[in-house]
Amino acid sequence: MKAVVFKAPRELAVEQVDDPRIEEPLDAVIRITTANICGSDLHPYEGRAELDSGMVLGHENMGIVEEVGPAVNRIKVGDRVSVPFNLACGTCRNCNDGWTSACLRANPSGDPGAGYGYPKMGPYWGGQAELLRVPWADFNLLRLPAGNEHENDYAMLSDIFPTGYHGATMAQVSPGKTVAVFGAGPVGLMAAYSSLLKGAARVFVVDKEPDRLDLAARIGATPVDFSETDPGLAIMDATDGFGVDCGVEAVGYQAHDPSGEEHPEMVLDNLIEVVRATGHIGVVGVYVPEDPGAAYGLAKQGRLPFEYGQAFTKGISLAGGQCPVKRYNRELRDLITADRAAPSWIVSHEVPLDDAVDAYAKFDAREDGYTKVLLHP
Repeated sequence: MKAVVFKAPRELAVEQVDDPRIEEPLDAVIRITTANICGSDLHPYEGRAELDSGMVLGHENMGIVEEVGPAVNRIKVGDRVSVPFNLACGTCRNCNDGWTSACLRANPSGDPGAGYGYPKMGPYWGGQAELLRVPWADFNLLRLPAGNEHENDYAMLSDIFPTGYHGATMAQVSPGKTVAVFGAGPVGLMAAYSSLLKGAARVFVVDKEPDRLDLAARIGATPVDFSETDPGLAIMDATDGFGVDCGVEAVGYQAHDPSGEEHPEMVLDNLIEVVRATGHIGVVGVYVPEDPGAAYGLAKQGRLPFEYGQAFTKGISLAGGQCPVKRYNRELRDLITADRAAPSWIVSHEVPLDDAVDAYAKFDAREDGYTKVLLHP
């Protein structure tokens, strides 16, 4: 099959590799119809997360079931399915508790959590390819309505729509709440969108990229350009000095100031400033146990000094971690099917798989307008 193969930082190739096959009785093989490039894919692409050469990239996938193992009895050949980026066994303690993002069996390293085509999440090839092997298919796959309607909307179900929704849920967004989302990348925009779906009265979105802030404004959020104004002062002023009820961190460990200098604690500090006393913060931006490319020594060890004392004093709750996609994807699928949600408004480009290398380069360079790129094999 044809696939996007990681060679080294900023070196990818679209080339022929072996077709995946049924290896275990609970496996399925999916023919990919849409695979997305995710901001998290840029971590290995930029050399900020170590990945083995030869790995097929891609953890945001959907397609048609082409083959199933002998023990698969719910999913059928020909089903149209979404593939959660979490790869989970469905039977361990964490899976039984609904935390498929921390499956205790799927990652051979012994670490909790597994996924496709990503550093430290197991040996599983990703789906920026023509075909994808899915272990524990009956548990992991979400069946979609047949046909090709809502293709780009359903393509958001594997990661960014549930992840944005997870951020809003951890921040305890509910009707009438005010919300600050830091980061207007795809996940941050989905967190803002999810907050509005949950009935938030007002949502501020902080970033510095004009095209992304324009998208935030388009869905009814209030954009805040932190290259032009202090976001803390702007949000506190807009809330009469009270602050917001809820905050979502959608930037992660590569947070940087307008000049490009990294300050990995910057967004956490800003959120602690603008979230009111007894408010809530949900962290869906990626943080890592170690980052050799970090700006300073502690951060290289994954240790970030931030305003925790102020958070404690204000009684702010902080929750974080990877999204357990299966906790949300059925309900979000049904919102899409009922025309109550349409997350495909975030899609900026659709390109054939052969153009993936160029698309990665442009997405990494934050070229104007490159917000969410879909690959079609």
